[in-house]
Amino acid sequence: MMGKIVAVCISAAKGERKTPVAKVTLRENHGIVDDAHAGDWHRQISLLAKESIDKMRAMGLDVDNGDFAENLTTLGIDLPALPIGSRLQIGEVLLEVTQIGKECHTRCAIYHQAGDCVMPKEGIFARVLSGGEVTPGAQLEVLSGF
Repeated sequence: MMGKIVAVCISAAKGERKTPVAKVTLRENHGIVDDAHAGDWHRQISLLAKESIDKMRAMGLDVDNGDFAENLTTLGIDLPALPIGSRLQIGEVLLEVTQIGKECHTRCAIYHQAGDCVMPKEGIFARVLSGGEVTPGAQLEVLSGF
């Protein structure tokens, strides 16, 4: 199964929208260098499909890549359908899916605007097995798990 990376995003603090950047560096067992969510835990990288963002745009929200605090915005892969343990290859980078969705304790601004948010249901999380650089336009391949 093939897709692509639409945007790569980082933030300096947790709980805020992420900013799209030209490239990110992923470090093994850490996450994205200079991103607030990086560290030695199971949610080193967050991914959300452009298709999910488009659902929220169709509801009238002015949202774009990074607004759901996702690190990697993807296109062409049904992310929440991937089983835990799926492996994703982006160039030299290898990720392992560790969590599908998340509990939203505080109800973000997007939820309050629309009465719904896609990240808790459709966002996925992964840990970095092999690091490297990722840029928008990179190919994303699901190696296993579907």
